[in-house]
Amino acid sequence: LSLKFGDIGNLKGLVIRLLLTTSYYQLSVQNWFSLHRLQLLYNHSVQATFNATRIYAPASYSYHCEHVSSLQRYDALLIPSSANDLSKLWEVTFTDFQIQGFNIQEGHFAYAKDCASFFSPAILMGLVMSLILLLVLAYALHMLIHLKSLDRHYEYKASPAYFAQMKDNDMGDEKEPLRSSGNDSYELRNQQFCKIYI
Repeated sequence: LSLKFGDIGNLKGLVIRLLLTTSYYQLSVQNWFSLHRLQLLYNHSVQATFNATRIYAPASYSYHCEHVSSLQRYDALLIPSSANDLSKLWEVTFTDFQIQGFNIQEGHFAYAKDCASFFSPAILMGLVMSLILLLVLAYALHMLIHLKSLDRHYEYKASPAYFAQMKDNDMGDEKEPLRSSGNDSYELRNQQFCKIYI
């Protein structure tokens, strides 16, 4: 695939050549295409050659990436082919890059396979934050369970005020003097249980 700039000033003789290959993978049971190499030609002579890495998609899809570049800050998907080549003198960056080499229908890109990896920094940070929140939630549940057990423990220990109130209210109800001729006797108000004679 060759991209020619036409009659645009100094770029008239510049051509960007993309070498695409297709392969069949038995594991996925379909054909995949990959960008194998990128060449920069000026006036029909090769100026720089870059090997492409991780630029591939199923043959029925297109490939999309926010940045395809030879710079490290953009993850360097384009690597100079050799140390002695003039490629190191060039910096190539494609912004909003999308390519499809095969099975093009009606001149439109097919569904795009994006270059974002499953373990990008944003996804890893989200996983770490989720783990931290999960630990905080587990600690909070543990503390709630612990507080409930303390409540059960202290239910059996009553304060002096509680007993004092019970004494004041219940002493009169607990016993009632019975008037008799010789002996003092007391009878519980709740006569279902027993009678006490003193």
